[in-house]
Amino acid sequence: MRPDQHARTMLPIPDRPAPGLTTYDAKDPDTSYPPIEPLLPPEGAPNVLVILLDDVGFGASSAFGGPCRTPTAERLAAGGLRFNRFHTTALCAPTRQALLTGRNHHSVGMGSITETATSAPGNSSVRPNTKAPLAMTLKLNGYSTAQFGKCHEVPVWQTSPLGPFDAWPSGGGGFETFYGFIGGENNQWDPALYDGTTPVEPPATPEEGYHLTEDLTDRAVGWVRQQKALMPDRPFFVYFAPGATHAPHHVPKEWADRYAGQFDDGWDVQRERTFARQQELGVVPAEAELTVRNPQIPAWDEMPDDLKPVLVREMEVYAGFLEHTDHHVGRLVDALDDLGILDDTLIYYIIGDNGASAEGTLNGAFNEMANFNGMAALETPEFLRSKVDEFGSPSSYNHYAVGWAWAMDTPFQWTKQVASHWGGTRNGTIVHWPERITQGDGLRSHFTHVIDVAPTILEAAGLPEPTSVNGVQQSPMEGTSMLYAFDDAQSPERHDLQYFEMFANRGIYFKGWSAVTKHRTPWLLVGGEVPAFDDDVWELYDGRTDFSQAHDLAAEQPERLAGLQRLWLIEATKYGVLPMDDRTGERLDPASAGRPTLVHGTSQQFFAGMGRLSESSVVSIKNRSFSVTAEVEVPAAGVEGVIIAQGGRFGGWSLYAKEGRAKFVYNVLGIQEFVVTADHAVPAGTHQVRMEFAYDGGGLAKGGDVTLYYDGEVAGAGRVGATQPMIFSADETTDVGYESGTPVTSDYTTRGSRFTGRIGWVQIDLGTDDHDHFIDPDERLRIAMARQ
Repeated sequence: MRPDQHARTMLPIPDRPAPGLTTYDAKDPDTSYPPIEPLLPPEGAPNVLVILLDDVGFGASSAFGGPCRTPTAERLAAGGLRFNRFHTTALCAPTRQALLTGRNHHSVGMGSITETATSAPGNSSVRPNTKAPLAMTLKLNGYSTAQFGKCHEVPVWQTSPLGPFDAWPSGGGGFETFYGFIGGENNQWDPALYDGTTPVEPPATPEEGYHLTEDLTDRAVGWVRQQKALMPDRPFFVYFAPGATHAPHHVPKEWADRYAGQFDDGWDVQRERTFARQQELGVVPAEAELTVRNPQIPAWDEMPDDLKPVLVREMEVYAGFLEHTDHHVGRLVDALDDLGILDDTLIYYIIGDNGASAEGTLNGAFNEMANFNGMAALETPEFLRSKVDEFGSPSSYNHYAVGWAWAMDTPFQWTKQVASHWGGTRNGTIVHWPERITQGDGLRSHFTHVIDVAPTILEAAGLPEPTSVNGVQQSPMEGTSMLYAFDDAQSPERHDLQYFEMFANRGIYFKGWSAVTKHRTPWLLVGGEVPAFDDDVWELYDGRTDFSQAHDLAAEQPERLAGLQRLWLIEATKYGVLPMDDRTGERLDPASAGRPTLVHGTSQQFFAGMGRLSESSVVSIKNRSFSVTAEVEVPAAGVEGVIIAQGGRFGGWSLYAKEGRAKFVYNVLGIQEFVVTADHAVPAGTHQVRMEFAYDGGGLAKGGDVTLYYDGEVAGAGRVGATQPMIFSADETTDVGYESGTPVTSDYTTRGSRFTGRIGWVQIDLGTDDHDHFIDPDERLRIAMARQ
């Protein structure tokens, strides 16, 4: 192996041509130049595949004793290592930014998810340029880089089709190829996709068998094959983050049906079965204890008998979803094996970016957006029973009950969002690299954290941490390479200090001990009483003998607890955790959160063909009066289709034409649909179609009166009984002249619904009477500019 000739701490590596003789004539025999050599990593650098699943608890996968069959995970574990004390941050975007940078999530501005970012540095969602992502470092060292799946690291005011793209994977993220979605979750049957930074539609429909995980796998397999066909000497870094098994739990029915009857005994019994299997596998020590159920989580026997078939089906669907996901991960692993490169590929299979999600309410949800709007009560037990056969299908946007999330985090307390307890942060992780790990089926119980992945990959590739990237001096990575643990199960752990915090749920790990305090309940997303920070009750656990945090020693060792509390405060100050912010749903409003917005003022104009506009890219019409005015040209044969639509099947609104007549629909969570129809068709020619919504006021989510106008003359009127106060959708968008994703109105059943006339412009105004029901075409630009 020849020594590496590059100084790689400054990236890009400076071009430094060697001085020498320059001849006048290239034919001169003294003319000599060294051959051009493409930049490659040091010899022996492996391919790298990082697989990150979403919202999978420690006790879900069969590889760690859970009830959901994951044969690919078991296969990789049999030839590699299982880490049973690997930790994440308790929430998705923070874990992902920490993974991709090797820094603590507050250090890179991701104290929580991007949708709740504030102006505080630790919660801004803006990654400092002093903390370059791993993919950029690898790319500038000669790796081919690609990401497939979920990207939840883009600040929400940068998520429009115009960027800026500094935080996008293929913009400033270091990935040469990106195919996936921007945001926290997506409809698995009908996702909003990007190829690089270009919005694209899925290649097929749900009726044609489309599913997002399969599509992402197809793209990843195709990319790896092409990369090895064209660049066999260049290693790759592939980040495969499918977005499964985050809600909505969407999976073909046959996969869910494989688990029929398996969960009939409920979540309490399931925890006991999982715990026994975990001890049998050895992923949980024999002396560990199963933690008790918190009183805030109902026992299975406390649930109504007539609701239990729904609850059982929720878990069957989730289990099928996880097995389906693992199956497609297996297709990607098989592709590496077929290419003969599996042994020389360092694979991280991280089974979850946090604990299992308890955001689905105590009963579960047919449309999880109901809970995000504080309207879960609309999904009555009767409603859920009526939908039991549709869970997991394209007509659902479903989630399981809190009790199942708790069971999927066996043997620990609590769930996703609760960064204090291991149920929120401990995720089973498998490392497979036969070229280095020669004895497979090993167990590693070193304390490790997601920030350790990036420095591990750099050490495995023989690459130093850069001190400068793109002319910016870099701060050191905060993780610790795990490579030492690959070789020796008995080696002392090197990552022995780690803070945790999420919505003021907080904890500290230090040399086996943990001090923790749970502050906020994860399924209470809007409202709810929380204690003052200083009133939080801290607990103390000795992880050297208490694997599951089952025995609180706070009363017995108050001095040790006080020392760890002080240490938490020191670490929190060091990494930008302060000020703590325990608001959740309230931070969805950018004004109160203090983050930028893409749109200012009370008016916004759109033009035909504009689309895939995220909710943060459009002026908010929630909880207030508003109007929508469109200049349309109607052919003699009449007009059909969408003028403008925001949201989709599971919540939103649309102004459109049906059988020639203008219609307005307000869809509340896919449960209630309020439709107002004009009395007659829009005449042929160029006209203004206007909708005015007069909000009732008196609080959030109220209804209002709707009036339709043609050229300022009343054409129809009606009533909207209720509205959504917080969010329409996590993935559906606003489109002009067509509708991407699922349709808002039941008048249309598939995506598309293109307007058959011509749209000159569309304008949303907050308030309903600014133009006497008509906008002078010559004045509309002046009016809009005056409102900015």
